[in-house]
Amino acid sequence: MNEGSEEGIPKKIYERELKRLHLELIKLQQWVRKSDSRVAIIFEGRDAAGKGGVIKRIMSPLNPRFCRVVALGTPSDKEKTQWYFQRYVEHLPAAGEIVIFDRSWYNRAGVERVMGFCSESQYYEFLMACPTFEKLLINDGIKLIKYWFSVSDNVQEERFQERANNPLKNWKLSPMDIEARNRWIEYSKAKDVMFDHTDTDESPWWVVNGDIKNRARLNCITHLLSQFKYSIPPADPLKLPDRRAMRGLIRPPIDSQKFVPEKW
Repeated sequence: MNEGSEEGIPKKIYERELKRLHLELIKLQQWVRKSDSRVAIIFEGRDAAGKGGVIKRIMSPLNPRFCRVVALGTPSDKEKTQWYFQRYVEHLPAAGEIVIFDRSWYNRAGVERVMGFCSESQYYEFLMACPTFEKLLINDGIKLIKYWFSVSDNVQEERFQERANNPLKNWKLSPMDIEARNRWIEYSKAKDVMFDHTDTDESPWWVVNGDIKNRARLNCITHLLSQFKYSIPPADPLKLPDRRAMRGLIRPPIDSQKFVPEKW
C-alpha cells in the first residue's frame, strides 16, 4: 500500500499538514520550556497499530534535550523486587520537559497479564493502585495524556506479514509479538478490563484508530496539540552577525587528515 496516499490522503497534502503540525509542536515545546510545564504522554496499544510511527513524527522536529522517549525493557532482578511504579517514576518529566512513554506502567495490565508474567494479586493490585498513582501525578502538576492505538485484526495481520517478509522490518517482529498474534482475544479482554479501571475523568484514555497510518499520525498530533493552551509571542527574525576574520590562523596541511572515501 502506498503510505503517502492511503484512503484519499494525497502525499502532498499529508506532508503539508505534517509540516504545519511540526511547526505547532515546536511552539508547544517552547511554551513548555518557558512555562516550566511537565508533560508525560503515554503510548499504548495493539502491536503494529502504528504508535511508533506517531512517536517518530512527534519527536522529529523537537529538541531532544527537552523531549525524550522512554522505552524500558524487561525489568532487572532488582527492579522486580521494587514497588511496581518505582522504575517509571525516575523517568517522569522535570520542569520544561516532555516525556513520551513508548509503553509504560500499563505493561502490567497488558502483556504481563496476558503472558502470565505477573501474579493475580499483582495484577489486581495494579488495577486498584494505578488511578491513585496517576491522580498523584496530576495533582502534583504533571500533564498526563494517554493514547491507546487500536488496529483491526486484518490490518494487524497484514502488517505482521509485511514485517515477516521485509528484511528492513524483521527486527520489529519479536517472539513476543508472534505470540501476541495468537492471543488477540486475551489482549482484547485485558484491554477492556484495563479501560474499565483506568479510563477516568481525571486521566482518560484517548483511542486512536490506527488502521490508516497517515490519518492516525495527523489525528493524534492534532489532538495532542489541542490539549494545551499554548501561545508564544512572535520572535524577531534571526540575523546572524558577520563572521570574524580569522587572521594569523595557520592550519595543518589538509592531506594530514584521514577522510572517508567519497564513493558517492
